[in-house]
Amino acid sequence: MAFFVPFNNRNLDVSFLVFKPTVVVVDQLIEALRHLSSCTQSLGCVQSSILKSIHGNMILWCGAWMKRSSENKELLTTALLPMLANTTNMAVLHEYCFFDAYAGESRNGFSATKFSTGDAVSIISLLSQSGNNFNELSYANLAIFKSWFFKMDGATSGVCLKSQNTPRVVCLYAWKSLQHCYSWILNTDYRASMIPYLEPFSLDVKYDIFRVVYVSSENAVSYQQVPPNQMLENGEGGKAKDQALMQQ
Repeated sequence: MAFFVPFNNRNLDVSFLVFKPTVVVVDQLIEALRHLSSCTQSLGCVQSSILKSIHGNMILWCGAWMKRSSENKELLTTALLPMLANTTNMAVLHEYCFFDAYAGESRNGFSATKFSTGDAVSIISLLSQSGNNFNELSYANLAIFKSWFFKMDGATSGVCLKSQNTPRVVCLYAWKSLQHCYSWILNTDYRASMIPYLEPFSLDVKYDIFRVVYVSSENAVSYQQVPPNQMLENGEGGKAKDQALMQQ
C-alpha cells in the first residue's frame, strides 16, 4: 500500500494542507484528517496521505486529485474547506496549495515517488520572497535535486514540485529508513552545496523530516475521464475504473 506522486503533472494535481497543531497530543487531529481522506473521495481525490514532522510542529495532509481546470479547483476549495471545521480547535491551517510535479528520479525505474505508512520522508521548500524569477528558481531546484539524488545513499525516490498558487518549489525524498536520512544529513554539508544555485534569490528555506502516519487504502489508482465539475455534482468520479493511471 503506497502513496504515489508521478514525475509529471499530466494526470494528477497534488495538494498539501499544512497544519500547525495547537494541542500537545495530535491523535485526534490525525483521526480527523483520516476522516477527511474518506470524505474527499467524492470530490475526486484518488489517494491521500498524512505526514507528521518528527522534530517540528507540523502535520501535512497530501492529496492526489484528478487533473482539473483552475475554475474547478476553486469549486473544489469551496467544497473542501468546510470539511476542516472539526480541526479548528486542534490546529491552525497554515497553508493550502496545489503543486505540479515537473521532475523526479527513482532507484527502481518507477516513474513516481512512492511511500507507505511508517516510511521516512524529507522535504525541502524554497519560497521566493520577491515572487520574481520563478522559472529560474524552478530550474535551480531541479539542479539541486539532480546534484543530490544519486549521492543520497538510502533515498529510494524523489520528486520536484512547483506551487500553482505561490512562488514556492519543493523537493520531496522518500527514504529506506530514518537512519539513512539522518546519515545523509550528518555526513553532508547540504546547506553549503545549495549556495551556488540559490545565491541570486531571496528565499525562505525550510527543511523537515516526516514520518508517514497514514496512507489511504487504495494501492492502485484508477479513474475515468469525467469532468471534475461533474464529480463535484454527483461524487461518482472516484468510483470509476475504466482507465488505469498507475500501478505499484
